[in-house]
Amino acid sequence: MYQQHVPITRSQQVAQNVYVLEFQSEAIAAQAIPGQFLNIRPSRFNDPFLRRAYSIHRVMGDRLEIIYNVVGKGSALFAEAKVGEMMDILGPLGTPFHLEGEYSRAVLVSGGVGIAPMPFLSDWLLKQGKHVVNIYGARTAAMIAADGRLHNPRYATDDGTLGHHGNVVGLLERYLAEEGTEGLRAFACGPNKMLMALGDFCQLRGLPLEVSLECQMACGIGICQGCPVEMATGDRKYTLVCTHGPNYNYNDIRLESIPAVH
Repeated sequence: MYQQHVPITRSQQVAQNVYVLEFQSEAIAAQAIPGQFLNIRPSRFNDPFLRRAYSIHRVMGDRLEIIYNVVGKGSALFAEAKVGEMMDILGPLGTPFHLEGEYSRAVLVSGGVGIAPMPFLSDWLLKQGKHVVNIYGARTAAMIAADGRLHNPRYATDDGTLGHHGNVVGLLERYLAEEGTEGLRAFACGPNKMLMALGDFCQLRGLPLEVSLECQMACGIGICQGCPVEMATGDRKYTLVCTHGPNYNYNDIRLESIPAVH
């Protein structure tokens, strides 16, 4: 884990109210693993005082990307930031996706800015020789933030303006009808309601599912104790999303114990 003041190398709007920030940090990029996150604040401000947690979206050499919605004061400052401006970054943080095990295929399911960890995960799995499909949903086509670089995408929109007319669970059902579940693992990130519907669907079909949780994380390192998730298995009643997570086997947690951030 490093704390660094690093320069912005790209800032771009990629969808309706959705932006990408790219930073340069050789040390953080070299250490990052899919599913980890960064805690960030603009270097020139102490207001808001608390950092914001963002999944690592992509790693390209010595550069990293995050993707985010503008929802409050902190993210609005990010959207106004210019190339060359410095950001105060702590990371990489969190426990990565659990990528071990016997599987030859992976389906990555995301909703809205839940797309955040998926390009990095997709690139990593492809390098391991896995066959990867990305299922990505949003309310409308204008909110799809794939910027043309998502591997093997299948889209779902609530209003039918792009791809499957419906949600990601319906699109996953269509995919499984075509390809089956042999050798397949699922990874997902998005709103809690989406994850719970997806979890129920995967449980009925015996499809292993790992979810990357979205929640408020003030410190990112387990000190503030502000991001507990109730466990459904094991000896611990609760774990902290920032340290034990944000990635969990869906069957191991009680997702309803986490306040929604959407």
